[in-house]
Amino acid sequence: MSLLTSAVSMTKAMVRIDSTDPGTYEKAMADWIEQQLSDLPNVIITRKEVLPGRPNLMAEISGPGELPALVMICHMDTVVIGDGWTMPPFEAIEKDGRIYGRGACDMKSGLACCLSAFIMAARTLQTSGQTPKRSLKLICSIDEEDFMRGSEACIRSGWITSKDWVIDAEPTNGQIQMAHKGRTWYEIDVEGHTAHASTPWKGADAIAAMAEIISTLRQNILDAPSHPDMGISTVTFGQITGGYRPYVVPDHCKLWIDMRLVPPLSTAKTTKFVQSAIRLAEEKVTGVKASYTITGDRPPIEMNPDSPLLAELKKACHHVTGLQPEVSCFTGYTDTAVIAGQLHNRNCMSYGPGCLEAAHQPDEWVVIDDILRCEKVYHQLIASNIL
Repeated sequence: MSLLTSAVSMTKAMVRIDSTDPGTYEKAMADWIEQQLSDLPNVIITRKEVLPGRPNLMAEISGPGELPALVMICHMDTVVIGDGWTMPPFEAIEKDGRIYGRGACDMKSGLACCLSAFIMAARTLQTSGQTPKRSLKLICSIDEEDFMRGSEACIRSGWITSKDWVIDAEPTNGQIQMAHKGRTWYEIDVEGHTAHASTPWKGADAIAAMAEIISTLRQNILDAPSHPDMGISTVTFGQITGGYRPYVVPDHCKLWIDMRLVPPLSTAKTTKFVQSAIRLAEEKVTGVKASYTITGDRPPIEMNPDSPLLAELKKACHHVTGLQPEVSCFTGYTDTAVIAGQLHNRNCMSYGPGCLEAAHQPDEWVVIDDILRCEKVYHQLIASNIL
């Protein structure tokens, strides 16, 4: 396979590699990326298996240790194909100035921009013979679309520190996105006991109790204060199971909840909401018992307007586009948010091609001009801070 250098060409090549999660996963992507990097001078490549057949990959150009490293982290996995496609998801079709395919937007085009900039840095340093101003790392992670175990493994491995400048190339619609809502997940189980639907008072309706819990929690979140940067907290009751047949009082119900929280809400505060909602439901529906488990706890990440990486990225954007980029909140949760939350790193942010509305959709797409813009911005960021 011949090596590619442009972000557009690399986007097409990566879209043609199925790395769905769950599905084929990331190994073929890691193999392809490693091949692109394998012949570069003065580049250290580290590959570490996080889950069976699912490796994280890091390429590093070592510089002086006095300054923070510039770390570009991009995930290799995509969501599943899903239904509703009108064109093949893995052929990287180019049409009307766009590239179509699963992962084109989220985030193989962003990874391509970072890979292009990393290759440019390695070749420029070889030609000039100069020493980089600071270390440059490209980390390709697994599992971002699921439990984010790839970025957590990078932290455990020491690939990223609390002092590093960390950026991902998630789709940000031309903006720099720094703040993140927190993400808290709950599972709630309600147990009752069965009875004939014609004599429901002889049973304990687990689904009715869960309805009380849902109603209470929904109102709790609606009543919560908003945040000037992040907006409002939200709750989604994403999945529910329970019961047997319409004529049987259900003796069990299970609910999965996704909360996106902004300060002053936190997991500790919403857990009190959950506990209170359970108590009320047990009072209103006699005979039921409910319990909960916290299955995800990601803290909110607030803006850091004093971040030196933010200042440098804004300069690079202005140099390329002639405009000052808007700095906003990323509505989802990314690898850099995990790093910011676990390491208390105040220099983590997102900037990449595409818009989040196109991600995870049938006929997923990215605008080619977006790729070209972001590729230039990453080249400029590295030229100013590495070369």
